[in-house]
Amino acid sequence: MFMNQDLAPPSLASVATPADSAWPSARRAWWVIGVFFVAAILYYTDRFILNLLVDPIRADLHISDTQVSLLQGVAFALVYAVAGLPFGRLADVLPRRAVIMAGVLTWSLATAACGFAHTFGQLFVARIGVGIGEAALAPAAVSMIGDYFPPQRRGAAIGVFLTGMSIGSGMAIVLGGGLLQAADSGLLKHLPIVGALAPWRAVLVLLGLPGLAIVGLLFSIREPQRRDRASATGAALPLKTVVGEFIRLRRVLVPLYLTLALSSAGDIALQAWTPVLLSRRFGFSPGEIGETLGFLAIATGIAGSVFGGVVSDHMAKRGGQPARVLMALGAYVLGLGGGGVALAANGFQVVALYTLWMLMITVSETICITLVQEVVPNEMRGVGASLVSFANILIGLSLGTTLTAVFTDHVYHNPLAVGLSITSVAAPAGLLALFMLWRVLVGVKVEPQPLAA
Repeated sequence: MFMNQDLAPPSLASVATPADSAWPSARRAWWVIGVFFVAAILYYTDRFILNLLVDPIRADLHISDTQVSLLQGVAFALVYAVAGLPFGRLADVLPRRAVIMAGVLTWSLATAACGFAHTFGQLFVARIGVGIGEAALAPAAVSMIGDYFPPQRRGAAIGVFLTGMSIGSGMAIVLGGGLLQAADSGLLKHLPIVGALAPWRAVLVLLGLPGLAIVGLLFSIREPQRRDRASATGAALPLKTVVGEFIRLRRVLVPLYLTLALSSAGDIALQAWTPVLLSRRFGFSPGEIGETLGFLAIATGIAGSVFGGVVSDHMAKRGGQPARVLMALGAYVLGLGGGGVALAANGFQVVALYTLWMLMITVSETICITLVQEVVPNEMRGVGASLVSFANILIGLSLGTTLTAVFTDHVYHNPLAVGLSITSVAAPAGLLALFMLWRVLVGVKVEPQPLAA
């Protein structure tokens, strides 16, 4: 008999074992977070570095903007989303440390391989390798965090891990720009192999090397005991049972995934098109946009992730999962105002609204990701985390980037109306996400029901 309770705290929903009371020491657990934090920085740096190298790549390989967009989109994002699902399953049935090691090694070698590509096809394949490798990190890492930290400290741990991603998106510009400048000035010409490469190639090869150090660091962490088991034997659940459990938990998981996906649509609309708004309507230079929004993206990512994790942990100690959801709802209500950039009268107001959205929605998203790990049984946490990425890319990427452009080109017929286009996507997406988050709150208050399978 397979028994599970819907949304009771995992310690109440699982099969207890004598060792379950002894959690890893705080020192060991936070060392693991530190390793994952560094891996997350590299993960996002290698993902976004291509954005900095568009022009030299185009000139060297003689490719078009459309082909570059395929390297940034289909070759990475869609492959990443699809590959995440099997990697999530592997994280549930194999040692998760080994899954992460394989992923880090794959994406690092693929990043270096990008530097040796001499045709569009070769670069496309290498970018697919980056997407496949990076798809392994988040599901396995978040699952391990759930076994290193008890529920009352899990939000803070996940929040710190997520800050690595926020820093990584900025590091792609900072570190990549520094390496590109060093290569352009001849500072790397004495290095073996790299010194003979074109600057953009040298940057990609050098960024592939730190992954080897990350693999070494991963040897310093241990595979934790899987806790909060839903099955009495502790064995991996059959795929049919996993699917059945997701169906059973749909009244909470579906709105939770939709909350994150719709939030992502607003995030991407603001991140992708706010620079265009500042440039077209308010005359900001590329340097001013990069310095302002780059710093704010990192700062709000760090502050929102850590604050959301730590404070929601304190609230969960008193009120359980409903308290976490209430905090997420409050943050979301505050952040929704940031979607109103169409009403901004000057660049300062645009930046302020951008900051409000990114900070408050990050708080809410951190809590939602923590809730996913609390709701699903341990044996399904890898798949549970991979479905977040799948939904975010499938819904968030398409709505946030493409739909915003469609509003500008085909609804408002005015390039200067880009602010109105952002609001036309972010505001409805945000309101729908708020409604979905309310549905999550209703779900977590439902009395737990056992499932026989």
